[in-house]
Amino acid sequence: MTQSQRLKYSILISLAVLGIMFGLSWLQNTGVISEKVFQYIAIGVAVVVVVINGVMRRKVKP
Repeated sequence: MTQSQRLKYSILISLAVLGIMFGLSWLQNTGVISEKVFQYIAIGVAVVVVVINGVMRRKVKP
C-alpha cells in the first residue's frame, strides 16, 4: 500500500464514520436507540477505526 492509497482509504473511512455518527444521532433523536446504546456503538466504531488505521500504517511501504 502506498501513501496515496492510505490517504484515500483514510478519507473514505472518515466519511463512513461521519455517516455512521449522523445515522446514530438521527436514530437516537427519533427514539429508536437510547443514549447508552449510542455511546456503546460510538465507542465500538472508534475502536474499529483505530485498529484499521494501525493495520494500514503497517502496510505502507517506505
